[in-house]
Amino acid sequence: MRKQLTKLAAFGIAMSAMTLSMPAFAQDADADAAAEEEAKPITITGGIALVSDYRFRGVSLSNKDFAVQPTITVTADNGAYIGLWGSNVAENPGDDAELDIYAGYAGGDTITYDIGATYYVYPGVSSSNYVEFTGKTGTTVGPAKLGLQVSYVPKQGSATSYNDNLYLGANASVGVPGTPLTASASIGRENGAFGAKKMDWSLGLAATVSGFTLGASYVDTNRYVGGLGKAGAIFSVSYGF
Repeated sequence: MRKQLTKLAAFGIAMSAMTLSMPAFAQDADADAAAEEEAKPITITGGIALVSDYRFRGVSLSNKDFAVQPTITVTADNGAYIGLWGSNVAENPGDDAELDIYAGYAGGDTITYDIGATYYVYPGVSSSNYVEFTGKTGTTVGPAKLGLQVSYVPKQGSATSYNDNLYLGANASVGVPGTPLTASASIGRENGAFGAKKMDWSLGLAATVSGFTLGASYVDTNRYVGGLGKAGAIFSVSYGF
């Protein structure tokens, strides 16, 4: 389309026939652009978020302080993906950053699936690094989106205190009629190295305004964890591309 407009600017509209032919050329150019978009072997997406508290399964990893969280994902047209996600943390003495390296395969239509693994890296405390394997599935029921998650961490030395960990989660989201808001809820149960019979749950609202996503949620657990699991309101603003 840009090429057609450039030629038009260069040569002018000299004949009415040329003028009449432009819409057809424009449609062809748009169709070609759409075909090229669909034929892309990979898609790169990413963004950055600012959160008032970095909560991971109900527990604050930023000591209830703000966190900045950038991310980038490369997805192939067959559903395979790989990406990076980062955040500042205050969980481990001598360390102030977390980097998650993840990869997997996602697909499905009526019922979606996502099978992958995440390597949690703490650059200042390498003994805390560990790998987690996750399977997710989801579907749409009326206006609501429903999802299930199973995450498993095998024994990995001191990172898991020589024990494994299992997390089971469920989530749901639905648009609020007549508003730009989306309401969401989640609940999870963890047992093992990171929390014996720990429960977490949340309720949230989010809206997209001028390309930014604004969110507010209530997060709680049944584990105090030195105050880091205490119930609280979390606010966020994010931008993606």
